[in-house]
Amino acid sequence: MTKRRDFIKKSVIGAAGIAIGGMGFSTKSYASIIGSNERINVAVIGLRSRGEAHIKSFCALKDNKNIKITALCDADEQFFNERAKLVTDRYGVAPKYEWDMRKIFDDKDIHVVSFATPDHWHALGSIWACQAGKHVYVEKPCSHTVFEGRKMIEASRKYNVRLQVGFQNRSGKNIIEAMKFLHDGGIGEVYMARGLCINPRESFGIAKDSTPPATLHYDQWLGPARWQQYNEKRVHYNWHWFWDYGAGDTGNQGPHQFDVARWGLNKNEHPISVYSTGGIYGIDPKECAQETPNTQTSVFKYEDGKMLEFETRGRYSNAESSVDIKVGNIFYGTEGYLELKNEEARPWKAFRKWEDVPFAGSKEDESGPALDRTGPIGTDVDSHWGNLIDAVRSGKDEDLNCDIIEGHYSSTLPNLANISYLLGRELKFMGDFEKFANDPEADTLLTRYYRKPFVVPEEV
Repeated sequence: MTKRRDFIKKSVIGAAGIAIGGMGFSTKSYASIIGSNERINVAVIGLRSRGEAHIKSFCALKDNKNIKITALCDADEQFFNERAKLVTDRYGVAPKYEWDMRKIFDDKDIHVVSFATPDHWHALGSIWACQAGKHVYVEKPCSHTVFEGRKMIEASRKYNVRLQVGFQNRSGKNIIEAMKFLHDGGIGEVYMARGLCINPRESFGIAKDSTPPATLHYDQWLGPARWQQYNEKRVHYNWHWFWDYGAGDTGNQGPHQFDVARWGLNKNEHPISVYSTGGIYGIDPKECAQETPNTQTSVFKYEDGKMLEFETRGRYSNAESSVDIKVGNIFYGTEGYLELKNEEARPWKAFRKWEDVPFAGSKEDESGPALDRTGPIGTDVDSHWGNLIDAVRSGKDEDLNCDIIEGHYSSTLPNLANISYLLGRELKFMGDFEKFANDPEADTLLTRYYRKPFVVPEEV
């Protein structure tokens, strides 16, 4: 199995480098308590599509949260002018720009750093920010490996900074309502959750290795990843489909639905087993450089026997459920089921069994409370970013809607699925130790190779 042999080989090389420390930041956090009237300065790192969303969301909080974007950062300088205009139009002052994020961390006037970088930079960038006393917002998945997620938790606690993970559903009012409905027994005991990511994508082709464009600081873009010659098909957005930088759609769109599925099951723990299988279908490997599967089925089981299923389909496909879900979740309980569609038209809809003919069928229980919730997912599209700002002011991790611990549990799910996929077999996981049971080969993939000096340290 080529995918297995090659990826394991890459992961083993230089594994000893994990023990090497960070980039020389002080071990003492200089984060100060920020009062309710004091302005909070924000830097956004990563300026393409998600970075633009971060900029707009923080700009929307200018007045009611008293924040200001003072700096932007991206390893590719081509995006600066366009993104800087968004800030200048809002604040009247242009932000400063850096292509090396370490200079952002050196700036003691910056309080919050928001990461919209490729996945392979999430953990190291966040840890460096914590070490520099910055509060952090980081996109999903929060980590590229299970090891990284644990180090992020340790860093946020050691340096007493807030670390919010970008699972925005955690701040969506109707999603919160749906979760309460489930946890209060709205469909009985929830015994299975199903996440769906049906997102057809065409081939992005191939290209010869070449020279990076003048605007791109390629060494900085690679960061923790192993050195490879620049190839235009491996960078902007396409990085999602290469193991060195991304995790396929199971680790791209998927983490949002993994998080909702785990939330609905009310599981604040790791699963005890995982099996994932799939492949690349409908795309000629000679005409596309993609490494990650475009079709993938994953099944997890928890200690009490409850199940989490996840389906990724990257080619033509039907939707699922009575409301035609392509991206969303279905929850199955002893008294009915609930459908949650990831769009504004119908965030969730619950069905219960017929009372007069048990288990003969199901229908919507019109007498039940709030069973068909239409309208926007949340009234404040920037509430997740605003929630971070509120927690920064309060100084309390428990005020975060998605603290790094929650983000770690949910990001671990696609990471475990991809390890099972790469090895081609079911795996038993010991959540208390975050190791596989008697499986050193699988344990190797809980971390990764780090290219010096971009090393996630064992001791944060």
